[in-house]
Amino acid sequence: MKNKAYLLALLAGLSLTSCESFLTEDARGVENLDTYYQTEEECLNSVIGCYQNLAFDDWWQIYNPYLMFDMVTDDLWMGNTTQTPDYTSLVYFQSTGASNGPLSNFWQYRYKGIANCNLALSHISKASIDTEIRDRLVGELRFLRAFMYFDLVKNFGGVPLFTELEMPEQLEGKTRASQEEIYKFVCDELEAAAAVLPQRSEYAATDMGHATRGAALGFLGKAYLYQGKWQEAKDALETVITENEYDLLDNFGDVWAIGSNNSKESLFEIQTMYNGDLYNTGSSLSVITGCRNGVGDGWAWGGPTSDLENAYIAAGDSERLRWTIIKSGCTEIAGETQFREFVANTAATISREQFNSYKNLFGWNDVVYSTSYIIDPAQHKSARIMRKFFIPLSDRPDIYLQGKIPQNYRLLRYADVLLMYAEACNELGLDKDARETLNKVRNRAKLGDVTSSGTELRDAIRTERRLELACECQRLYDLRRWTCDNGKKMMCNIMGPNGSFVLYNTGDDADPFEKYNQVESSDKGKTFQENRDLLFPIPLYEIQNSNGSITQNPNW
Repeated sequence: MKNKAYLLALLAGLSLTSCESFLTEDARGVENLDTYYQTEEECLNSVIGCYQNLAFDDWWQIYNPYLMFDMVTDDLWMGNTTQTPDYTSLVYFQSTGASNGPLSNFWQYRYKGIANCNLALSHISKASIDTEIRDRLVGELRFLRAFMYFDLVKNFGGVPLFTELEMPEQLEGKTRASQEEIYKFVCDELEAAAAVLPQRSEYAATDMGHATRGAALGFLGKAYLYQGKWQEAKDALETVITENEYDLLDNFGDVWAIGSNNSKESLFEIQTMYNGDLYNTGSSLSVITGCRNGVGDGWAWGGPTSDLENAYIAAGDSERLRWTIIKSGCTEIAGETQFREFVANTAATISREQFNSYKNLFGWNDVVYSTSYIIDPAQHKSARIMRKFFIPLSDRPDIYLQGKIPQNYRLLRYADVLLMYAEACNELGLDKDARETLNKVRNRAKLGDVTSSGTELRDAIRTERRLELACECQRLYDLRRWTCDNGKKMMCNIMGPNGSFVLYNTGDDADPFEKYNQVESSDKGKTFQENRDLLFPIPLYEIQNSNGSITQNPNW
C-alpha cells in the first residue's frame, strides 16, 4: 500500500530512531529504539502513550467522528445551522461519503493508534523486566489494539489487519481482511488480555484508567453480541456481572458528571485532566455540543432530535429525559444550581425583537424571556442541546475551552453490560434472567419492572438501550444489527423515503422547532440505501493510494 502516512507520522511523532548517524553519539532530546524499553518506567511510559491514542490531543481526530456517528441516527441532527458542516455527506447518506473528512480522520488515527501499539508490543514483549509487569503491559496493549480494530470493523466491515510493526516497503499490496477475520482477531486479543489483566480492585488508585479484566470481558461480550453469537456474549458478560467489580451508580444524573470519572459504573473511559493553559489534556465535547448563544459559548453540533425526546415521553421516562436533553424555553437544567445566571445571559444574546419573532411560532409568552433558558431556534436545528456533556458552572475549569474539560469519555459502562446481557439472554430464551438485569437499569431510572417475554421483551430491551445510552455512540450499531419482524435491519425501517423517522419529520406532526429551521433539512434519511448504508465507505484516499489493492464497500 503506497499510502504510508499513518506509519511515517507515527515514527516521526515518537521521536524514536534506530537509524545510524554520522554522529558518534545519539542526538540529544530523542530516544533510540535500540536502547529504549530497558526499564519498567520506559515500558510503562510507552504504554501510557498508546492510551493517549484513544482520542489523541484535539477534538477532531476521534471525538468529532464519534459525535458524527450519532448524527447518522434518529437521535441527533447535525444541529448548528450557522456554519457549513463537514458531516453532511455521511449524515444525509450522500453518494460522496467516501470523501467525508471526519471519517477519513477516524480511519487514519485509528491506524496510527494500532501502529503505536504494534511498535510497543514488538519491544515490551521482549523486555527484560519483571515478568508479571511485562505480561500486564502486553495485555493492556493487546486490549487497546483490539478496541481500535473493533472501532474499525463495526464501522467499515473488513479492514487491513496489521499485527506487527511493518516498514513502508512491506505495505505494498496490502488488502482487506474479512469482517469475520477482524472480529476473530478482536475476540482472540480480548480473551488473551482478560487472562492477564488485573481486576479493577487490584489496581492502585494512581493506576485508575488502565485496562482491566472487566473491560476486556465487557468488550469481548459486545464483540460477540454484534456478531449474533449469543451464548458467547452471555458467557463473557455474565462473568463481568458475577465477578462483582462494578455496579450502577445510584442516580442516573451522576453517570456523566465530572465527579463520577472512573466511578463504580465505569468499565473503561478515555482519561482527561485540566492542565490550565499548558496542554489540551481534557475533553472537547461539552464545547462542541454546547449552546451557540448564551452561557457556554458552544458550537451547537449534535442537536438532539424531537424523535429522541418523544421516545422518553412515550416510555414515561422523565428522569433520563432531563439528564439527556436541554430544550429551549426550559425553566431548569438538571444539576445546574446557578440556572439564573444562564437566564440573565439570555437577554444579552437574544434581543427582545428577535424573541418577539418567535413568540407566535413556539407559543412563548413574555415570561419566557426573563425566566427561561433560550436556545436560539435560528442557530440550532432542534433548539435542543445535550445534557450528558453539559458542564454546570460550578464544575467548569477556569479556562473553559475545547481540549480543557476534565470530563472523561465513558466508552463502556455497567448499564450497557446489563442491557447486553439481557439481550443475549432473551435471544437464548432465558427471559427471567433478561428481565432481572433489564429491570435493574429501569429501576435506577425510576421506572417500573418489565414483566413481558419473547418478542415483547426483546423490544423493551431495545427501547431501553436507546433511552439509557442516547448520545453515547451506541445507537448506530444497534440500528444496523437489530433485525425487525419484517426481516429488515431496524436502520432500514427508520431511514429511507418511507422510514418512520423521515415520515415523522417531513409530516404534519413535525416538531415546531425542527420544522421552523430548515437550514438543516428535515428530510435526513430520505436517501438512505439499504444495500449501501449499513457500513461506511472506505475513505477514498485509501482506495486511491493503494493502487486498488484495498477495495471499496458495496455500492459506494
